[in-house]
Amino acid sequence: MTKLLQKAFEEASKLPENEQDTLGRILLDELSSERRWEELFAGSHDLLAELAEQAVAEHRAGRTEKLDPAKL
Repeated sequence: MTKLLQKAFEEASKLPENEQDTLGRILLDELSSERRWEELFAGSHDLLAELAEQAVAEHRAGRTEKLDPAKL
């Protein structure tokens, strides 16, 4: 465990029990969300590559337009 994380846990341990539980839930939810995002992103590589190939093919076929930021 890093010194920073250890210090954060030491400070959190001084909080009332209900606040510790809230902080614990937030941390666990965040870690779970991060893991899920990594799994989804890792599994999307083939799809992203296919979409990129389609975009390049459409551009080469002249079916794209230059983006005008002023029209956004």
